[in-house]
Amino acid sequence: MRNKLLMLCLALFAMGTVSTLKAENDKPFVIPELRHWQGGEGMVAVSPSTKVVYTDAALADAAEAMAEDYGLLFGKEMKAKKASKAPQGAIVINLTDDKELGDEGYSIEIGENVIVKANTATGAYWATRTLLQMLEQYDGTHLPKGTVRDWPDYAMRGFMIDVGRKYIPLEYVKQYAKIMSYYKMNTFQIHLNDNGFKKYFGEDWKKTYAAFRLESELFPELTAKDGFYTKDEFRQFQKDAAKIGVNVIPEIDVPAHSLAFTLYREEFGSQEYGIDHLDLFNPNVYTFLDSLFAEYLEGPDPVFVSKQVHIGTDEYSNKDQKVVEKFREFTDHYIKHVESFGKQACVWGALTHAKGETPVKSENVIMHCWYNGYADPSVMKKDGYKLVSIPDGWIYIVPAAGYYYDYLNHARLYNEWSPRRIGNQTFDANDPDILGGMFAVWNDVCGNGISVDDIHHRSYPALQVLSASCWSPSYKTVPFEEFDHKRTLLSEAPGVNELGTFKGNKNDVVYSLAEVKAGKKYLVAKAGYDYAIEFHIDGVKEARGTKLFSDKRSDFYLSSPVDGRLAFGRDGYLNTFDFYVDELLDATIRIECTNTATRLYVDGKLKEELKRDKRWASEKVKYDYVPTLNFPLEQAGNFKSRITDLKVVKM
Repeated sequence: MRNKLLMLCLALFAMGTVSTLKAENDKPFVIPELRHWQGGEGMVAVSPSTKVVYTDAALADAAEAMAEDYGLLFGKEMKAKKASKAPQGAIVINLTDDKELGDEGYSIEIGENVIVKANTATGAYWATRTLLQMLEQYDGTHLPKGTVRDWPDYAMRGFMIDVGRKYIPLEYVKQYAKIMSYYKMNTFQIHLNDNGFKKYFGEDWKKTYAAFRLESELFPELTAKDGFYTKDEFRQFQKDAAKIGVNVIPEIDVPAHSLAFTLYREEFGSQEYGIDHLDLFNPNVYTFLDSLFAEYLEGPDPVFVSKQVHIGTDEYSNKDQKVVEKFREFTDHYIKHVESFGKQACVWGALTHAKGETPVKSENVIMHCWYNGYADPSVMKKDGYKLVSIPDGWIYIVPAAGYYYDYLNHARLYNEWSPRRIGNQTFDANDPDILGGMFAVWNDVCGNGISVDDIHHRSYPALQVLSASCWSPSYKTVPFEEFDHKRTLLSEAPGVNELGTFKGNKNDVVYSLAEVKAGKKYLVAKAGYDYAIEFHIDGVKEARGTKLFSDKRSDFYLSSPVDGRLAFGRDGYLNTFDFYVDELLDATIRIECTNTATRLYVDGKLKEELKRDKRWASEKVKYDYVPTLNFPLEQAGNFKSRITDLKVVKM
């Protein structure tokens, strides 16, 4: 019998049957990982001539996004059109009625045509993200044949960014929404107000940094002077994000973290608990906040577009039960105030910390559980709250602070965490009260040199990991080491390169200019970390403030605006080398950029390293300062020196 089986296998092999069975395409690498894949045999060709056809007007945005984003990734746009019949070789997007797929799921059949089916436009849009990621791995020319069925376990998959303690320009926030969309992360919480810690400001609240980032017409002096969002642009940002599947949740954080409001009007501050706490017993506080929330919530086209609004409510003192009861009353009041405008309230939740008798509404309220000592998730679930897992010990990034994470532990998160895990509690995988998971960037240490580029360098890889852990975590099969390598092969999003990366290997020259022409605009925006920028300079005396290059966030100076030395500025910080470019200089300059230091070489010799180091806020308090640079390359300055042989080298 064994000999007969052996002979049969040999015969099948000779006929090609065995090899055919093994020719089924492996599961494509996609972030988040595909839930179900059935491999087919061979590949299907895709090109700019491939038509994207949609059969229902509701699918127009998804189809047009597929066509446009193909162009951004591969250089030539496809065409999208509505039609009842598709030509051979088309990408066809249809609505279906498939209960298993839910609101965000989709199926894809990759054969002679690529057939996408989804119950909703959102599901169809997520399918296009999958197709684009697959195409990236074949230079936009082919897709592996097979069948996908994919849907998420969790409805909320997101990121929170603290723009209160550090101004984050809206142009970057918009780019990040595109990145979130590319990885099917659908919830973007914008923490609009906060303040620094007074220990970094001489223990004086009145000198402590605080900001509220929205334009206010009712209280114009409240709006931060060093950076804010107008009502119109913030409203439009939310609408644009919604079109690409990202729900923006604006947050006004009260009654703690409220120094921006108490510096605006001193009577609002608590004298007992610190003026970063609102005085809960002052009726004028409620009059003010009622009006402030209403300014953004009322009218037919409100500034806060999303159906959810976050009201903060965390970390208030609980040392006096009278205060605890008042805090609970305050929380209940603003839940209902937000709901009166047809919105759903989100809270951080401190109702274990503030345990009391005063009732706080729980029905239809979302609680972001970050620390179980403040809100015990099992108790909050029992009380009727819907929970979002955002546990500080797993997913809090606080750049260069020395606590929580400077960079998240990606391997641990990928291998051990999913939204069902909140702190030290683990819930059932399909618990309907766990809505999803998020991670966060908190800019606690105001003035520590951290740039938007530094924040992105931390948050982008974390987003890829959280995407994998929040979509359908029980279906992950790719080992972390493989995931961590392959994730770098994907774009941040179509047309987005906030990391400032180039294709190439170590020591490759990845970009060059024979000569930099003063005043000229170039196509490349910047070079990110782990690149070196070299150029030859025949120097002349430059006026103070003369730039070599600029981009939307950074400037590199041949002569700093302060003292004429070589320098760079970004995010309001000026970092200066102890070196002057003068009319006698005939040298090769090399600037090495990493995520911890910026180094200056002249004619091959290290002149200076500006690196992360300790600085004193006071006689007793130190903090880390970070002098890093993504080197700008977009706009040449109006210099007089001759700049030649510019190279960007991958380190």
